[in-house]
Amino acid sequence: MNRIQKTFNDLQQRKEKALVGFVTAGDPTPELSLQIVLSMCRSGLDILELGIPFSDPTADGPVIQRSSERSLEKGTSLMSVLAMTRKIRLETDIPIILFSYYNPIYNYGVLRFYQDAVEAGADGVLVVDLPPEESNEMTTDWNGQELPLIRLVAPTTPQGRMSFIAGAGEGFIYLVSKTGVTGSHGLDLAGIAEKITSLRAVTALPICVGFGISTPDDVAGIASVADGVVVGSAFEKLIETHIEDPDITEILSGSVKVLKAATQGSGR
Repeated sequence: MNRIQKTFNDLQQRKEKALVGFVTAGDPTPELSLQIVLSMCRSGLDILELGIPFSDPTADGPVIQRSSERSLEKGTSLMSVLAMTRKIRLETDIPIILFSYYNPIYNYGVLRFYQDAVEAGADGVLVVDLPPEESNEMTTDWNGQELPLIRLVAPTTPQGRMSFIAGAGEGFIYLVSKTGVTGSHGLDLAGIAEKITSLRAVTALPICVGFGISTPDDVAGIASVADGVVVGSAFEKLIETHIEDPDITEILSGSVKVLKAATQGSGR
């Protein structure tokens, strides 16, 4: 059983839902980024999404775009993100999902990426701009099944295509809560619940919902209908706001504790 499966099984036993936290690797500096991530993992994060910075993050809102800019300015590369993954893995056993656009992986070499990501201790990869029809270009040469490719389902995805995407899914399904970019506000909980019901008809994989989730109320609402809740822009906004604060790691740690508490007692 891999770490992703074990995490969801353990959470179900405890009647909790997964708090999935996204941060851009290397933001605001490589050294501080590692400290922040480790403090978040110790404070209750269930799954880590470690963002590989990219110069043209078209799916992301301004907060995460700026985090990528800061990280790239400090010299962060895919290679250094993998090195950071190795360091995180020495300190924690929670699943690590590498979040990327396809261009950095393509330039690095898709087979080399697979081998190095597995060796570093990553548990999955999410490539935000790689449609399912084109994903074989990346995965065909992968020589094993150790790095699940997490699939995205949009709120506008019709049932037939949803079934196609879910059929190729591994690890969990990432359901985008709404159209637009990360960090935008306003959640239609009834609409999200309806989409989750449709997804459950075509997959037994856990379903995690992300985009626009920032408050404990948001997390509790999504946790009542999904298996996991993805928070990203809210964490990156805290990093940006407190970038010069000597207590930045404690601030992020405290936010994780509050949001994690909102996932507890919501198990199906």
